[in-house]
Amino acid sequence: MEQIIAAVELGRTGDRETARHRLTDLWDNSTDSQERCAIAHYLADLQDDVNAELEWDLRALECVQDDGWLPSLHLNLADDYRRLAQPELANEHLEAARERLPELPEDGYGQVIRAGVGHVADALRAGSVQPLASNPST
Repeated sequence: MEQIIAAVELGRTGDRETARHRLTDLWDNSTDSQERCAIAHYLADLQDDVNAELEWDLRALECVQDDGWLPSLHLNLADDYRRLAQPELANEHLEAARERLPELPEDGYGQVIRAGVGHVADALRAGSVQPLASNPST
């Protein structure tokens, strides 16, 4: 996990390309499902194209072992599908994220996910396909 966290920090400080390469290498060399879920989840946030982001978010969902990832994964998928003008799929994943909200802690992480659900829901209602400021990939 230390290597994953280090790569994620690179991406957060602006070196998205190096972060993508490091996480992709980690993905290629990992066999642990939970580790692969984390790698794919973070790789999705480092993509410049929404289709690539969707692909990594779907990979993360396939690997998930810990239900604690599900609110965030479904939120990300809802936003991916919203930006791809697929509101039905966006709403399905938004509802799946909402169903998991009671399981979230009342901390900063829980607040971020709850707020994200609200932002994506508002954008869906407005018919927007524009990236949201709250999206980690922007």
